Amino acid sequence: MAEGSRIPQARALLQQCLHARLQIRPADGDVAAQWVEVQRGLVIYVCFFKGADKELLPKMVNTLLNVKLSETENGKHVSILDLPGNILIIPQATLGGRLKGRNMQYHSNSGKEEGFELYSQFVTLCEKEVAANSKCAEARVVVEHGTYGNRQVLKLDTNGPFTHLIEF
Repeated sequence: MAEGSRIPQARALLQQCLHARLQIRPADGDVAAQWVEVQRGLVIYVCFFKGADKELLPKMVNTLLNVKLSETENGKHVSILDLPGNILIIPQATLGGRLKGRNMQYHSNSGKEEGFELYSQFVTLCEKEVAANSKCAEARVVVEHGTYGNRQVLKLDTNGPFTHLIEF
């Protein structure tokens, strides 16, 4: 099979942020909405496809946390770990959509249970990688994440449309 026609197991979209705030639970009666937020860093939107398994996760985490996309004050590009910057991980099933006619279909996405398990393990691996990094520990980098399977409200401030799509 040609390299360009390989079927992906996962897709991630990386977005630089100055500040991001994600509602993980809507308001309910007298209970206020619950939010997580990060300051300068990286938003990682992630979607898993049918056939993805946990063996893929270490490669994904290593790639996404070490790719040199974060810009320093002097314009040099470094990894989010070297910046160091905060990370917000958002499950994004719509990354798996395909246009059919005028409608989007998501038949290639992993099932809910499999997707939830992969997402949970992905978040845990990201947290461990950040915790093990001395620059991140010293800078008190935080890793926040959204809730799988729920619609979430995102507020995002960026310093430009600096977005990258990576398939695994």
